[in-house]
Amino acid sequence: MSSLSRELVFLILQFLEEEKFKESVHRLEKESGFFFNMKYFEEKVQDGEWEEVEKYLSGFTKVDDNRYSMKIFFEIRKQKYLEALDRQEKAKALDILMTDLKVFSTFNDELYKEITQLLTLNNFRENEQLSKYGDTKTARAIMLVELKKLIEANPLFRDKLAFPTLRSSRLRTLINQSLNWQHQLCKNPRSNPDIKTLFTDHTCTPPNGPLAPTPVNLPVAAVAKPAVYTSLAAHSPFPPPAAAAANAGALAGWMANASATSSVQAAVVTASSIPVPQNQVAILKRPRTPPAVPGMVDYQNPDHEQLMKRLRPAPSVEEVTYPAPRQQAWSLDDLPRTVAFTMHQGSMVTSMDFHPSQHTLLLVGSSNGEITLWELGMRERLVSKPFKIWEMSTCSVVPEELLQALMVNDTPISVSRVTWSPDGSFVGVAFSKHLVHLYAYPGSNDLIQRLEIDAHVGGVNDLAFSHPNKQLCIVTCGDDKLIKVWDSMTGQKLFNFEGHDAPVYSICPHHKENIQFIFSTAVDGKIKAWLYDNMGSRVDYDAPGHWCTTMLYSADGSRLFSCGTSKDGESFLVEWNESEGAIKRTYVGFRKKSTGVVSFDTTQNHFLAAGEDSQIKFWDMDNINLLTSTDAEGGLPSLPRVKFNKEGNLLAVTTADNGFKILANTVGIRSLRATETSTFDPLRTPILTAGIKASGSSAVGNVGPVSCKVERSSPVRPSPILNGVDPLGRSVEKPRVADDAIDKAKAWQLAEIVDSAQCRFVTLPDSTDASSKVVRLLYTNSAVGILALGSNGIQKLWKWPRNGQNPSGTATANVAPQHWQPNSGLLMTNDITGVNLEEAVPCIALSKNDSYVMSATGGKVSLFNMMTFKVMTTFMSPPPASTFLAFHPQDNNIIAIGMEDSTIHIYNVRVDEVKSKLKGHQKRITGLAFSTNLGILVSSGADAHLCVWSIDTWEKRKSVAIQIPAGKAPTGDTRVQFHSDQIRMLVVHETQLAIYDASKMERIRQWIPQDALPAPISYATYSCNSQSVYATFCDGNIGVFDADSLKLRCRIASSVYLPPAILKGNQAVYPLVVAAHPMEPNQFAIGLSDGSVKVMEPSESEGKWGVSPPADNGVPNGRTTSSSNTSNHTPDQLQR
Repeated sequence: MSSLSRELVFLILQFLEEEKFKESVHRLEKESGFFFNMKYFEEKVQDGEWEEVEKYLSGFTKVDDNRYSMKIFFEIRKQKYLEALDRQEKAKALDILMTDLKVFSTFNDELYKEITQLLTLNNFRENEQLSKYGDTKTARAIMLVELKKLIEANPLFRDKLAFPTLRSSRLRTLINQSLNWQHQLCKNPRSNPDIKTLFTDHTCTPPNGPLAPTPVNLPVAAVAKPAVYTSLAAHSPFPPPAAAAANAGALAGWMANASATSSVQAAVVTASSIPVPQNQVAILKRPRTPPAVPGMVDYQNPDHEQLMKRLRPAPSVEEVTYPAPRQQAWSLDDLPRTVAFTMHQGSMVTSMDFHPSQHTLLLVGSSNGEITLWELGMRERLVSKPFKIWEMSTCSVVPEELLQALMVNDTPISVSRVTWSPDGSFVGVAFSKHLVHLYAYPGSNDLIQRLEIDAHVGGVNDLAFSHPNKQLCIVTCGDDKLIKVWDSMTGQKLFNFEGHDAPVYSICPHHKENIQFIFSTAVDGKIKAWLYDNMGSRVDYDAPGHWCTTMLYSADGSRLFSCGTSKDGESFLVEWNESEGAIKRTYVGFRKKSTGVVSFDTTQNHFLAAGEDSQIKFWDMDNINLLTSTDAEGGLPSLPRVKFNKEGNLLAVTTADNGFKILANTVGIRSLRATETSTFDPLRTPILTAGIKASGSSAVGNVGPVSCKVERSSPVRPSPILNGVDPLGRSVEKPRVADDAIDKAKAWQLAEIVDSAQCRFVTLPDSTDASSKVVRLLYTNSAVGILALGSNGIQKLWKWPRNGQNPSGTATANVAPQHWQPNSGLLMTNDITGVNLEEAVPCIALSKNDSYVMSATGGKVSLFNMMTFKVMTTFMSPPPASTFLAFHPQDNNIIAIGMEDSTIHIYNVRVDEVKSKLKGHQKRITGLAFSTNLGILVSSGADAHLCVWSIDTWEKRKSVAIQIPAGKAPTGDTRVQFHSDQIRMLVVHETQLAIYDASKMERIRQWIPQDALPAPISYATYSCNSQSVYATFCDGNIGVFDADSLKLRCRIASSVYLPPAILKGNQAVYPLVVAAHPMEPNQFAIGLSDGSVKVMEPSESEGKWGVSPPADNGVPNGRTTSSSNTSNHTPDQLQR
């Protein structure tokens, strides 16, 4: 059915609801399958009308569609069965058991037997698992909570739980408009037309002479008429875009019902000020916010359902995982209220922002114009950048007031805002006079000049990043009453929004569905909203207090809050109802009048925090009353600034003595202790080096190199700057001198772990099998299990139990997991028909939602259901055999398959078809990695070459050979893995570890086995936070490296994890593979040549695997660092 036909069904549903045709409404909902009315479903469940409940559900799903559907029907029928038993209606219960519940015995016979045994009990509450079963009403309510979670998680209900936002009587309005248009087309329109039918087109009978057309009203109840009816465009029954834009001026709601007419974003927005019925939810209420870090997309989409119906997996009622945010009980302990430490900035802190993924990196802006990057775990100032104009000579006009501010001490240039880009690769800085600076953050301890923009006349009051049309942009606002949007790569001005009558105080870019927009607030208290189209504001509202206000969304983007202060000093913290543009709730708890503006922040989709009265005050988002407050052990200003990290376990708060405090909860304190930091390396050449100057009056700025004299030291000599801090102490309170650096270098030692007592590890049960090596190893994405593929083609799964020793239920070295198998006893065994297992190259890939695994061992590729271990389908019969598998990050129906014959097949699982065949290697494919940021697929082969392919056209962009050390053969597997920034890439070969800049395919770092780790490398991988590299060696050693510098931090000997009998044996046992925990950066697992799997973590007292050596220490054995090439354009440093 077309989208317009689908929308017509919604209009009919609205009409039937308004006309009180209740049964017809729900019948059409069911028959169309377009809208699942949760309220109606809840009513029927609470009333126990089970037949109607299942009949209504049948319009949207069947029992065997997927595991969520199966679980939904099982819970309903189980409740129906228990209620019959509770009423002592044994005959009816038996009938339900045999007719309704029997279907589930196929998937879990043990569970069915246990349910059957309830018939033998006088009271089923004698069963231990049902002992807490209360009355019927309570049981239904509990079940309903579970059902709602299952329905929301079920992909078949996606986009069917929210009714579109419509004006009331929308169908009547459309008919009324149609009749008006028909009347305008009448050759002889009458002044008072008499319309008696809708079955035929309207025409006026000819009167004595033509009359001007007049509006026509339906002979029915009053209909809300559009504010403007536009004349018909030539040969078209619809108004042209300009006319539609005129209607947008009547916007009375926030940003609902947008239609795109701009090349960048939607141009026309209409909304209703009419209250939305309870069964209609605004589009903006259920956003889908893209992930901060690009990753694989679940199968749970419309294409996924086509795939599943074709493959028809056997679902299970044993276990269901929810992709939705977990429901849990909150306590005050979740709030970061314990003071961890205090840091002195040296100047009043004006703005702070935590890195989006490295949660202990804090960016700080000061009143003296300086910005500083702090590593909180090490209490270390990594980078300090005092204010200066980068390229004054390239400015067409340097404003006089800006020069005066630079020369006069009492009017310094201060930082008004510092912020990270969403992926943490850029830093934006807004200053109190004119300028905006953009730095690139390559992941090392440096900030690289990227852009300087003369952005506004007067102060730049706020800065934010946005992604209109998937393009990273900088949004700014200023004293000149303007909002501007800039290209982050060139500095070109893209949009200029005018409409505020006072200086613009703050901006809040956001997106809902595919609608990108910006909220702005001015110092006169006006709130406006803009689309990226230069067509004016779509919203004009008054903020509470009518003065300075800041707006923020909750982390999941579903709730909008604002906090501001009036000129009289009264503060307001409110939540907005976006669909109506009205205040939903106003939080109470502000005690005294303020002389400035209150700062606030949100965290964990659950808490709000604001600084006032020299305290930090906390609210539960769902409760207007103050939850708690803290003075952070004193020393706070009257209006402290506050900023949470993304995880919500750390809170930065400004102090009255030009510093800041870090507050933490238990998890935050642990993360501070376990933080792994990257030290400044004078040989580290950034990926982005060009500094660009742009002016608001010019389209594209002047491009020139960064001045190395000021910002960086020569890479040829030892740098006088340690960790990016100038030892002369400019704007730095505690200068570092060369002697300190030498002492620190002498104090550093390589962490050597040679005994099992020095760390924690656990051997997975039933894993040792000398006949089958562990050749591939994966953690599940949920971190609750580990999957190992043996050289015999059999896959084993281990899961950690959730209990008192392991309350999170995730992988840990403190508790042994269980070797998990379904009740059927099936094994996940690959097709090995006619395969020589000694020569087979195994490959494996796990779906993002852990529902199925795809693997091969020289034969066909098999797709397994992870719940039942059943083979759902097989494909890609050899020859050639498949040697590597990788899911497309944006469509899990597309798989890149590396082949034995050196080709790469781009295979569409849904249609069972190879879409493209890529040729560029000379030997088998041994690695594949996608980067969505760069839009590329990188492949590696046994030919020691890397190829880069466009994921849009699948054309080859580049091919480079990895540089094999002298005397070594270019044989063996080469593997590739992207850093979390999607730009840097780890390349692993038995002769080396290397870091590449994938945007240029240039090598940045290389490490060659030597000294303490001389053996060939068997495998290596990034830690989950990309700050460490775990590498295994053929002599049994394990190395932990700093991911930026590739300097060895820790060596773990085989004596740690192997018993003496094996160490003394004739056959060498060593790790063939290593896998990193997806959430805990200090945990990894190794798969050994004897078939065993071990999980390893540092000791609880240490909390991490060693520390990085100082930048000038070279390497553990005292050798100096050598460089094969120090060019900024061809970085290629060799770490020894």
